[in-house]
Amino acid sequence: MIRVKLPAHLRRLAEVDGEVGLDVAPPVTLAAVLDALEERHPVLRGTIRDHGTHRRRAFVRFFACEEDLSHDSPDQSLPAAVVAGSEPLLVVGAMAGG
Repeated sequence: MIRVKLPAHLRRLAEVDGEVGLDVAPPVTLAAVLDALEERHPVLRGTIRDHGTHRRRAFVRFFACEEDLSHDSPDQSLPAAVVAGSEPLLVVGAMAGG
């Protein structure tokens, strides 16, 4: 079971409390997890990544195991601790401004 933690505004949009648990078939990649998340919660389509290109939205970041995965290939395997379910994949809304 892959654990995904969403920011508060996306949890409200998807009407979920706490983490989202997803079953993802290997290989477990960021793209596969986001596909499963959008399949389970269609309202999230277009909020985390672009509808057409599937590229990460500018103010969204991905973290796991204290690593920033935001600029990694979405087809790269996620860390073993995320795949095992011992660590969550964090979807974080980045902040900007001054």
